[in-house]
Amino acid sequence: MLAQLMICAGAILLFAVSLAGALELEREEAARYIQPPYQLGDLIEGDVYELINLDGRVAGYAFETQHLAPLPGFSGAPINLFVILTLEGRLIDVDIISHNEPIFVSGLGEAPFQDFIAQYKGYSITDSLVIGVPYGDGGSGSSLVYLDGVTKATASVRIAHETLLAAALKVAREKMQGIGGSAAAEPNLDYTEDLTWSQLVEEGIAGRRVVTNREVDEAFAETVWADDDPLAKDEPDAVYLDLWVVDLGPPAIAEAVLEPDSLRQLKNFRELSPEDEPLLVIDAGRHGLVTEDFVRNTSPDLITASQNGLPISLRDADLDVELRDGIPGEVAMILRTDRRLGFDPTSEWTLSVRAVREHGSFRPEIGTVDFSILHQTDERFFIRDEPPAPVPVWRQAVDARSGDLIVLAGGLAMLVPLLFLGQSKLAGFRYYTAFRLTILAGVIGFVGWWGQGQLSIATVLGVVRGVFEGQSLAFLLYDPFSLLIWGVVILTFVLWGRGFFCGWMCPFGAMQEFMHHAGRLLRLPQIRVPDRIDRWLVKLKYVILAGMVALIFTAPSYLDAAIEVEPFKTAITTFFVREWYYVLYCVGLLALSMMVFKGFCRYICPLGAVMAIGGFLRLRSWIPRRAACGSPCQLCRVKCNYNAIKPSGGIRYDECFQCLDCVTIHDDDTQCVPLVLAKRGRQL
Repeated sequence: MLAQLMICAGAILLFAVSLAGALELEREEAARYIQPPYQLGDLIEGDVYELINLDGRVAGYAFETQHLAPLPGFSGAPINLFVILTLEGRLIDVDIISHNEPIFVSGLGEAPFQDFIAQYKGYSITDSLVIGVPYGDGGSGSSLVYLDGVTKATASVRIAHETLLAAALKVAREKMQGIGGSAAAEPNLDYTEDLTWSQLVEEGIAGRRVVTNREVDEAFAETVWADDDPLAKDEPDAVYLDLWVVDLGPPAIAEAVLEPDSLRQLKNFRELSPEDEPLLVIDAGRHGLVTEDFVRNTSPDLITASQNGLPISLRDADLDVELRDGIPGEVAMILRTDRRLGFDPTSEWTLSVRAVREHGSFRPEIGTVDFSILHQTDERFFIRDEPPAPVPVWRQAVDARSGDLIVLAGGLAMLVPLLFLGQSKLAGFRYYTAFRLTILAGVIGFVGWWGQGQLSIATVLGVVRGVFEGQSLAFLLYDPFSLLIWGVVILTFVLWGRGFFCGWMCPFGAMQEFMHHAGRLLRLPQIRVPDRIDRWLVKLKYVILAGMVALIFTAPSYLDAAIEVEPFKTAITTFFVREWYYVLYCVGLLALSMMVFKGFCRYICPLGAVMAIGGFLRLRSWIPRRAACGSPCQLCRVKCNYNAIKPSGGIRYDECFQCLDCVTIHDDDTQCVPLVLAKRGRQL
């Protein structure tokens, strides 16, 4: 008989299993994710590729997330994403390579997951990205960026969110200096301070680099350009480059440097380009700042800048520059750079000016040397829009479902004590059946369809897989609604065994109970499975559970499909909107319940097997019995729809669903045979 059970269990699992699998991307496959003007560069480490621009320079990185951030999903397997990131930390694109999230594999389908992931495109990893919607006016003026989640898949999208950010920030820290660091500094437009040019120079707010003719000659020594500047030979100690640099972003500094007309232009510039930082560059030497070919409002041809090893984009601000009296130099220009690209004026950065020499007259050879100056501006002139401290994902999940959690906790806080303290009174209540069906209707509607709190074997197997592979179990925190139910169910193991969940809190179990009542109203035949067959059939669910556990270690890619032996996703998660064969299977089980009371729960459900095993933690026998129960009285056993009462009258708690029908009989002197006889003055 055991062999027949194993064959039956295998058939049930094969019904649910379909081929699945995902391989890591080969280079050719990864290249398909890259769109012009970029191309895939070298694989520099692990799964991290360089992203190459049209000019051959590194523009960013492309990588898979599964090794960088192997956070387990609900199936225990990580979600693998392909991320393309610029050097500034901006997400060019994000694609799903593979995942085993049950809700998307064969529930809602892939489209909602793809739509969710597509939202990240264009955002920076330094943005405060959160999943959900702002409360009230929370979105107005907030630095938080809200991403739409996926209803019924809250936990899965949060796992994907954490995976993406964890992997991207790891790459940023290792490959891209300065990304993901402190918040960007912005000029404090309200800060005032009376400053003079002398004070700016003394404090280093105005930076200076002097280069003599001798230094230039030495830089070009032993090259073909060594003798191409006669002035340098004649006056070796004369100044070639007298470079000054001042950050004009803070108004207090600009007022100390510019004449009123230039200040007005700069104010208008700030209003038009609030994200640009204006930088004043002066040359009081003979070099100059640009060539004769320079075009206003474009990038300077002789000046470059960098910070933390990354280039700073400079562009002429196209502003007239009138300096206050006493400030050296007549050649000056205001450049601008966008702070959103990572420039931090309070951190040290480098400004370089290029010296150019030509050799020959027909086709002259061009030689260049860069002279640099390090500069930074004091913090007191700036403010930082510090992003809010990252809210733990579990806290985000709790906040997003706070209302549902309050209702659920309130309901559980009433139901558990009622069953514990008033079990007999409840079972003897005249309208007990109506009360029970009302609770079960609420479980289907609120816990199941609304709250998506149908517990599943997927969670149990995910925990087993996570423990086996040494991975985090943090994914449990992403669905606080179900976690609360799990917590109460585990607590009630010591009170009732499996009875509380299977009898009161399982939405699909509640559906089957309603179908049982419908079958009786329709006068369908009620099939009572003979004891000798029932004794073997109840073991089938353990065989199915064992097969699933074996898949964890032998063929985990088949596990998600095997979980389809549970009809929960069809009946609860997707409201029966799925492929026809899933719906047929689910409807067939419900139809079976009209004649065989809760046949799925008793014989097939792998989660029920786990609950039954957990029921051994029960510390008390909570169903009252008498000496006459079982011998000679068999009324409770005959009336028990679950066949959870032994011929001896003892309770099989691993199969008891806490319907309380036997408690009703036990306490009713019009039904319980020993009580009826005692009432009549007779004894069994």
